[in-house]
Amino acid sequence: MTARPGNAHQARLLKLLRDGGPNSRAQLGDQVDLSRSKLAVEVDRLLETGLVVADGLAASRGGRRSHNIRLNPELRFLGVDIGATSVDVAVTNAELETLGHINHPMDVREGPVAVFEQVLAMAAKLRASGLAEGFDGAGIGVPGPVRFPEGIPVAPPIMPGWDGFPVREALSQELGCPVMVDNDVNLMAMGEQHAGVARTVPDFLCVKIGTGIGCGIVVGGEVYRGTTGSAGDIGHIQAVPEGRPCACGNRGCLEAHFSGAALARDALEAAQQGLSAELASRLETNGDLTAVDVAAAAAAGDATALELIREGGNRTGQVIAGLVSFFNPGLVVIGGGVTGLGHTLLAAIRTQVYRQSLPLATGNLPIVLGELGPAAGVTGAARLISDHLFSPA
Repeated sequence: MTARPGNAHQARLLKLLRDGGPNSRAQLGDQVDLSRSKLAVEVDRLLETGLVVADGLAASRGGRRSHNIRLNPELRFLGVDIGATSVDVAVTNAELETLGHINHPMDVREGPVAVFEQVLAMAAKLRASGLAEGFDGAGIGVPGPVRFPEGIPVAPPIMPGWDGFPVREALSQELGCPVMVDNDVNLMAMGEQHAGVARTVPDFLCVKIGTGIGCGIVVGGEVYRGTTGSAGDIGHIQAVPEGRPCACGNRGCLEAHFSGAALARDALEAAQQGLSAELASRLETNGDLTAVDVAAAAAAGDATALELIREGGNRTGQVIAGLVSFFNPGLVVIGGGVTGLGHTLLAAIRTQVYRQSLPLATGNLPIVLGELGPAAGVTGAARLISDHLFSPA
């Protein structure tokens, strides 16, 4: 895709078609502040670019029937969500409907070259399946702070070898299309905003609990990234004074006491000490323990596993309570791999937030699990690149 909208009016029309699907000129005119003649000019210019196409006659509203228009159905976006232990890659159309999605285990600590070889192989597999001849743009999420204008990771705590790597430039050359890069939790927030539980909420927090913990902050419908791209790095807020050492070099960080990695470590310790027969049995069978094992043990009624989840939820809830009092969001979304722990975790987080935050901030505050699961990140990645491409050059 070489064309871009020529002005803010065209950009607004493209995003309306992306978020609402095919629509008539008359209905679009109801949503934008343009005269009928000006609207006709802008739509015709978009038709000339090939970004939109005619899509038959609209339903009659009296008088001459209007024509529907839609985003070009041949446009394709690539969404890539790189986590600490796996990679998700998806192809979407211009309306951000997922056409194909692949997941593959991958340790981000293997470095950018190895990870991107895997990403490119997965993208090639999706292309070969007939879903896309090529990509008009790609959005990439990585599990660490990103200097957003340049698309470069900055001092990511769990990503050795990634600091300063030119992700945006390198992948743009390999894929032959524009690329945008952001922190993975920001993309999760954008995914839930586009097609998940946060569709109608302009101000919300999206907390991702996986190998690490981060928070996407959405203000007035836009992601807030901070001055250096590290906004929302709540995993390194101190939760336990003089607590466990953390990968960031400090002690007592929330992430050191509750995350996928911390939960697996605590479960292993409990199994080895004979505190949980269920976890010990799983350790003997699998040779290791993960958050998935803790979830399964809790579902089986194991008291130790349930207590590990409650304790982690309480600590996470204490940190979120401070954020709620400070930010006063309209919604808190909990997502990430550890959400397999389900409602035991959610109940513990809710209890702490509702207990510690001001009633004015929590009186009508939903705290919910995300709707999209692993699809949130790749949907958000496609949303990221479409926001860029559907803005004036």
